[in-house]
Amino acid sequence: MIRIGIDLGGTKTEGVAMNAAGELLARERRPTPPDYAGVLDTIAALIARLEAEHGPARIGVCHPGSLSPSDGCIRNANSQWLNGRPLGEDLEHRLDRPVRLANDADCFALSEASDGAAAGQRIVFGVILGTGVGGGIVIDGRLLEGAQRIAGEWGHNSLPWPRPDEVPGPACWCGLHGCIETWLSGPGLANDHARRTGETRAAHEIAASDTPACRDSMARHADRLARALASVVNLVDPDVIVLGGGVSNTAGLAETVQARLAGHVFCDALTTRVVRHRHGDSSGVRGAAWLWPAETP
Repeated sequence: MIRIGIDLGGTKTEGVAMNAAGELLARERRPTPPDYAGVLDTIAALIARLEAEHGPARIGVCHPGSLSPSDGCIRNANSQWLNGRPLGEDLEHRLDRPVRLANDADCFALSEASDGAAAGQRIVFGVILGTGVGGGIVIDGRLLEGAQRIAGEWGHNSLPWPRPDEVPGPACWCGLHGCIETWLSGPGLANDHARRTGETRAAHEIAASDTPACRDSMARHADRLARALASVVNLVDPDVIVLGGGVSNTAGLAETVQARLAGHVFCDALTTRVVRHRHGDSSGVRGAAWLWPAETP
């Protein structure tokens, strides 16, 4: 039986059919409707289209936000009309079969651990550096969810070993100050650059520019990323850290962070590798398909 992965994004919903070897058999994208009923219709239509061509499938869905273990509803999604909705339950009722769900950072981590930049490694930490900052943990090929289903949510920890000018840090939408997300996300990088220079530039422009001011902003970003990831290494001790999201495409970022990481980790010889993603924007939808391991009956 094939696997179908669905990536429910804010503007587009993507579906792929994938065989047991991880080869893509088909791919299709549709605009994401701005309402819950429309989302259910779109996901069902994508699955019907892919199954009509490739046969019955197991279904995995990548979604924003996270699932509350108390009621199974979506919470903290930037597509706010999803919040408070039992997406998994409604899809299972609509499709008349089990459906597995995970958030976008978890699916990214699972994709890169399964057949991406960290394939074959036992403990993998997947990092999202985009509009927000998220993460996922994969151990022995399986996602670690945690008691609250928030394992890997490092973006809402405080930036470790803060410098005097980093305290208390920028206000975060979660209600706290100085969260890692406020420093390392794309908007966080742009805001830091603006505070230092008075220049208004998007993160990708800062990363691509060779001016002294932009180089300084990227150096600060890499130093903060190394400190933030060092705390992850001290807790999880992964074999590989995979960087994803738009900011991760900055040339040399993974290598710079790798060089700075050891100075903050509590060990004598650091073997954890920091690498860039292999599948990029496709990791979410691929990870959704990988929510069903090949051996699942």
